[in-house]
Amino acid sequence: MRLGVLDIGSNTVHLLVVDAHRGARPMPAYSHKVELRLSEHLGDDNRLAGEGIERLGAFVEEAVAIAEDKGVEDLVAFATSAVREAANGEEVLAGIDRRCGVDITVLSGRDEARLTFLAVRRWFGWSSGRLLAFDIGGGSLEIAAGVDEEPDVAVSLPLGAGRLTRDWFTGDPPSADEVRKLRKHVRAEIARTVGDVVRYGTADRAVATSKTFKQLARIAGAAPSSEGPYVARSLSREDMADWAAKLTTMEAAERARLSGVSEGRAAQLAAGALVADAAMDLFEVDRLDVCPWALREGVILRRLDLLPGRLDQAHALAGEETGQEGE
Repeated sequence: MRLGVLDIGSNTVHLLVVDAHRGARPMPAYSHKVELRLSEHLGDDNRLAGEGIERLGAFVEEAVAIAEDKGVEDLVAFATSAVREAANGEEVLAGIDRRCGVDITVLSGRDEARLTFLAVRRWFGWSSGRLLAFDIGGGSLEIAAGVDEEPDVAVSLPLGAGRLTRDWFTGDPPSADEVRKLRKHVRAEIARTVGDVVRYGTADRAVATSKTFKQLARIAGAAPSSEGPYVARSLSREDMADWAAKLTTMEAAERARLSGVSEGRAAQLAAGALVADAAMDLFEVDRLDVCPWALREGVILRRLDLLPGRLDQAHALAGEETGQEGE
């Protein structure tokens, strides 16, 4: 079937069209995205402002038209932290539903972590043992760990790269004092979760997803995206510590000239690096493997898991026949 996934994130709004069915990996067929930076449209009253609402509605309307043109049979739409935390988030989504006929689910932070973990597990497989997964988004940091497809623990912290840049940095580059204060804040927030995560056991493999981690790995020497998703990519704790120190002293324009760093995300990469460095240090992770799948793929996989399939029917028939033979 052809499935469409509409992801309304804090930084980017993304329509991904895939060809997929149960038991097969989703094959991307079309992608359309725009950096709306919804979190920057939150006013002092924590409500999404008019321009942000209008741009979001226009994109969803456009996405629905594209999905129809591409032959999408099922469109799954979800929103994350920017909409989840907006005081008028439900009101905004209700208006978009009336305008576009799209029911948008607001994911909790824990569900973000759970679905991202599912994608990581499916990508690396059972042979990876106990997994520890990190995802840095625009509004939040997700951490999950476990041995199954459902994690033993899933945590969401308000430590997204965009949020921290907006709330803690005033200069470009930020001052040494701002960097020190944010570093202290990030480490205190993450440290509170370490015990809850590691009490289930030591991870056999630590994994990172998200654009922030991919860009950090790239500037530390990982293969470019042009080499495809199957090339192994990783990020060492030593390299992460070095780049966290460097990136906080660079202007955004200088960061944007680094290999693999997009101009739109360069401004928030320094804050993201502080979060990544803290997570690796506090969880004592020497190396993170970078996973090309993340939340969107987790949503797709879960949707496919819920589809009725011929395999189920075959099993049911086989079971009935076996039962009849045994009587």
